Amino acid sequence: MRERTTEANPPIEQEFLSVIREYERVIYKVCYLYANPNAPLNDLYQDVLLNLWKAYPKFRKECKVSTWIYRIALNTCISFYRKEKNVPEIVSLTKDTDWTEAHDPINEMLKQLYQMINQLGQLDKSIILLYLEDKSYEEIAEITGLTVTNVATKLSRIKDKLKRMKKEE
Repeated sequence: MRERTTEANPPIEQEFLSVIREYERVIYKVCYLYANPNAPLNDLYQDVLLNLWKAYPKFRKECKVSTWIYRIALNTCISFYRKEKNVPEIVSLTKDTDWTEAHDPINEMLKQLYQMINQLGQLDKSIILLYLEDKSYEEIAEITGLTVTNVATKLSRIKDKLKRMKKEE
């Protein structure tokens, strides 16, 4: 494996760093949904960055950069579980809130939504995450490898499942 040094490849490094800065929040969101005690957020994030760096020279720009990043981030997070053979646990979005702080109803609803999303299976979690990022059905299909029709069907079922979860609370 050849080593990349700053002197040898400044254009590719700078280009890569620029892409990472632009999509840093996206990478964190994907990692956050898959993080648990056996897969800490920072470990997942580092694995995703490493895989992005390894794949970057081969990226042919036949799809959007965001699609490529989502695909690698999702595959990295899912692969982490396959390697570790563990079951993801539900992870709250924030630490326990101090009761002296004012509660923001929007943040509470978002926290509740992400807790319900964390209960979904890996593929469903990926699909709803992409949907919440305003990705089109076509983009979701390209990232997940599903057909557009399958994405639409699964998304409808995921929404129904989340509604049922909400009613059960």
